[in-house]
Amino acid sequence: MNLRFPESQIIEIAKRYNDPLDDKVMSFKETIQTKGYIDKDQLKLVAKWKAPRSAGRIENNTDSYIKEITSFAFSAKDERSRIEILTILSGVAWPTASVLLHLYHKDKYPILDFRALWSANSLIQNQYNFGFWEEFISFCREIAVRNQTSMRTLDRAMWQYSKENQKA
Repeated sequence: MNLRFPESQIIEIAKRYNDPLDDKVMSFKETIQTKGYIDKDQLKLVAKWKAPRSAGRIENNTDSYIKEITSFAFSAKDERSRIEILTILSGVAWPTASVLLHLYHKDKYPILDFRALWSANSLIQNQYNFGFWEEFISFCREIAVRNQTSMRTLDRAMWQYSKENQKA
């Protein structure tokens, strides 16, 4: 993997990113990190932001089930446990699970998204697996550290660059 744009442009590109729900889903961060889990209403909004077509399936989960699964994911020590446990929730596949870790886990995580993958010059997968996820995490963390930027800023830049440059 390698970025399709110069790392020196991360902040400039990220500033062009604009999504009306972005601030709303970010506003839960402190509350979720303090509680250690996400509730059903918060998960529905995150799913609507990330994957509107599958967001309705969130209703198939009870609030207590969501609390238990996300509590485990946010407290797990093992990287694989963190991501894969989230995918057992109805309406949560790898991309949405990555959003939950990206937005609300104390560690830095990228969002697994076709736009981010395109900007990372990576093949878009039909099926994700932990090996691919681990490689993507490492790639993004190295860039964020090297450029002294947040993972959120890097994600916004990768998404925006793809939106502006990827042909349909």
